[in-house]
Amino acid sequence: MTRIAFTEFQADPAAHLDRLGADRTMLIVTRPHHEPVAILPLSKLNGLRETLHLLRSPANGERLLRSIAELDAGQGKERGISP
Repeated sequence: MTRIAFTEFQADPAAHLDRLGADRTMLIVTRPHHEPVAILPLSKLNGLRETLHLLRSPANGERLLRSIAELDAGQGKERGISP
């Protein structure tokens, strides 16, 4: 995550946006007397929104975390995708 002043972003916005797309990171743009603004690739935003949706239910969150722990412990099973 990079933090820059608005004037630096304003000098060459295309270069900063290109870097965000290539690095898939977040850019924080600051201005005096204003709240900083985050700029991130749409795919990252969509991923965050999906994660929030999946973790909204406590039971589903526990199930997902348990599954991740099983995979980390090498207990995962590879399966095909059902049509």
